[in-house]
Amino acid sequence: MLKTNYKNIIKKLEGIMNKKQILNKSFIVILGLMFSSVLWAHGGAAGTDTDQCKFELEPNHWIHYTAYQSKNYPGDEFCGSLPDLNTMTQLVFDYQDIRYRNMAVEFEVTKEPEGTRVFFQDAKKHKSGTVVLSLPNGVPDAGKYLIHITLHKPDGGRLDAHMGFRAGTGAPTSTTSLIMYLIALLAGLYVLYLSNATVKEKVDAYFKDATSLK
Repeated sequence: MLKTNYKNIIKKLEGIMNKKQILNKSFIVILGLMFSSVLWAHGGAAGTDTDQCKFELEPNHWIHYTAYQSKNYPGDEFCGSLPDLNTMTQLVFDYQDIRYRNMAVEFEVTKEPEGTRVFFQDAKKHKSGTVVLSLPNGVPDAGKYLIHITLHKPDGGRLDAHMGFRAGTGAPTSTTSLIMYLIALLAGLYVLYLSNATVKEKVDAYFKDATSLK
């Protein structure tokens, strides 16, 4: 009888330990997934399918685009949605192919579907590979806009690319911040579990009961 009880106790203890291991592993996996999400949110994944802030000039040849509204969102980067209207806006373009740096490039921004021009820059060469367009007053109206890029080839040919964005979408929800807050919360709860005997006892009792139900 004692031997049987001893075996039952051992099995229950093993079950509790297994549950603890599952808890530990789950916590680590959640952290990993969340940090991966943060990287994805910042364009950390490779490949054109995951980076929508690109103009395709030719097959597999791109210009990268980033928008800034530093007055109200210092340090934040935007692409398909600009939160504010009538505020200083910078559109930054980076050539990913050196050969395009020897071509004159023309920029235009239009309000759609009307096609009304809100910004224009004549064709010129940008040897550094980076172009910064400054719109002192941003764009005036909420809605859809289109960026037009035209590269003038030395042989007289042209390369045209277009990319749309929406303006006046309001303050963006910071997915990255929410993820970081959640990570901090989970980490805090895990530390509390390890350091507080009462909490640890209750959690262990929960897993013990869950094990006994099986």
